Amino acid sequence: MKQILQHLLSTLELNPPATEEAIQAVEQQFGCTFPDDYRTFLLLTNGVEGPIGKKGYIVLWTLQRIVVANINLEVSTHASGLVLFGGDGGGEAYAFDTRFPTLPIVQVSYIGMSLDDDELISRAPTLTAFLQQEIVGDL
Repeated sequence: MKQILQHLLSTLELNPPATEEAIQAVEQQFGCTFPDDYRTFLLLTNGVEGPIGKKGYIVLWTLQRIVVANINLEVSTHASGLVLFGGDGGGEAYAFDTRFPTLPIVQVSYIGMSLDDDELISRAPTLTAFLQQEIVGDL
């Protein structure tokens, strides 16, 4: 899994990795356990930002930014059950949907954030699948 993630992120500059203790602290704060491939990602790089695919841009936040952004954006009030972890560098955020045991990845607008079906877009079942879609989706 680590090699696949390294390959998918090979065009981006990686941050230093997160620690297992830091990951567990954030998981405890949100009352969930992150999916295995996301935990592997964090142990590889604590966040990443840059162009992805031919036309895309991706920001996957550091653990610290995840905590601050979810608090500042009042996610628990507007879209309870989501844990935002990044975005497209514009108006869209990416989140784990903790209302489901597998924590699928969804997309939601920063403005008008809600769990309404017309506001929430299902993106991928895992981070690996999500990154693969972002890279090949523009071909």
